[in-house]
Amino acid sequence: MNESRNKITELFNIKYPIIQAGMIWHSGWRLASAASNCGGLGLIGSASMYPDILRENIQKCKKATDKPFGVNVALLYPNLDEIIQIILEEGVKIVFTSAGNPKTYTKILQKEGIKVAHVVSSTKFAVKCEDAGVDAIVAEGFEAGGHNGRDETTTFCLIPNVKKHISKPLIAAGGIALGSQMKAAMILGADGVQIGSRFAATIEASAHEIWKKKITELNEGDTHLTLKELAPVRMVKNKFFNELEGIYNVGRNTEALMASLGRARAKKGMFEGDMEEGELEIGQVSALIDEVLPVKTVFENLLKEFNEATNPSL
Repeated sequence: MNESRNKITELFNIKYPIIQAGMIWHSGWRLASAASNCGGLGLIGSASMYPDILRENIQKCKKATDKPFGVNVALLYPNLDEIIQIILEEGVKIVFTSAGNPKTYTKILQKEGIKVAHVVSSTKFAVKCEDAGVDAIVAEGFEAGGHNGRDETTTFCLIPNVKKHISKPLIAAGGIALGSQMKAAMILGADGVQIGSRFAATIEASAHEIWKKKITELNEGDTHLTLKELAPVRMVKNKFFNELEGIYNVGRNTEALMASLGRARAKKGMFEGDMEEGELEIGQVSALIDEVLPVKTVFENLLKEFNEATNPSL
């Protein structure tokens, strides 16, 4: 892929239509600035940050890149008003929202000149995003890691259907780690892609090194979508996952599920490196990831693979 203008590159003023997902415990200022410096759009993941930590990450990111970057805001987490206020005070120009109503903050942010994209897992919610006036829509298939949709619609089914029903710029997410997959998503109607798992296994990601290595060892079938009663999440099968399965075996007790989750499980796993007791969120595409790489190399590979898929004879 050569530098070219399309709906996504023009909207965010970036070189390539590649967005690095704002993942909890992975997407700090180092990862976001590296992705932006490579010509994509880096996102800081605010959901695993206290407000003061978010402010610090935004300030460090501004020093590390002069390119556009954004913040991902998961609307199911606390301190939202404080998070939004920090984003406004620090002059962030791009915000991706997820896991909630797109109407909640879209107009407030846009009034300050901020571009807003919202993540959905169904065509129905994509249409609601368009009605809410967002600037772009991220349609994420259930292959994706982390919080997910209940309908279990795959990216290849979701993208063309969403494309039929909206006119806003469309970003595909879920199950994309190769340039050939990026090409396929764009053939189906996406204007760009959002990539999480491949960037989780990078040197610049803020996750624990043990977890990054674990990602490279995963095979097909090693992740599973669970916790539909609360907020569906795709995670690695480990001791903690088996504990959740045990709760299911004695009945769908939401209180017991919440109690098990309430032990800072995600931080324990992905940030502190506890591969047994921690919650390990990653996508199905992790089976294609076999080494931890610098962000620059990930971009080089994506672009090379995309070009090879576009021009097989080259």
